[in-house]
Amino acid sequence: MTKKKATKEQKAAKEAGFEVGDFVVYPTHGVGRVEGVESMEISSQTLSLIIINFEKDRMTLRVPIDKAEESGLRKLSSRKLMDSALATLKGRVRVKRTMWSRRAQEYDAKINSGDPVLIAEVVRDLFRGADQPDQSYSERQMYQAALERLSRELAAVEKIDEEKAAVKLEEILTAA
Repeated sequence: MTKKKATKEQKAAKEAGFEVGDFVVYPTHGVGRVEGVESMEISSQTLSLIIINFEKDRMTLRVPIDKAEESGLRKLSSRKLMDSALATLKGRVRVKRTMWSRRAQEYDAKINSGDPVLIAEVVRDLFRGADQPDQSYSERQMYQAALERLSRELAAVEKIDEEKAAVKLEEILTAA
């Protein structure tokens, strides 16, 4: 990769709204950090790729710059959007009386949407206080996945560690 090419790719990434070091959210994986931009030849086509590192999952993802928006890759939520997600946690629980398998599909779709407000809905709906009946194994798994995804983004927005963010979320849920 030549120096001239690197700057052209970085310009393209900047135009797409991503810079090295930025926290970004990929819908199906959560919060990651932009590590750089590289050019790669795949079946005789040269693609400019944004390299995203998901440290917690020990995973690196390469997303073509021209497909970044289409894939759902976005910058970290604004403070206002995160406040809206936290307000959602305080709302009334809305559990539909449908079969768990159908609800699980809906919850999974919300978690993988990458939208913090939708993820907060899942966390709110699946949260169980000390006085409530136990959850099934799959409900606990779904709750943990949603809580982890939301706490990672909250931690990045508020610049705190994930454990503190998770504690903050559960305090809000308990107080509601």
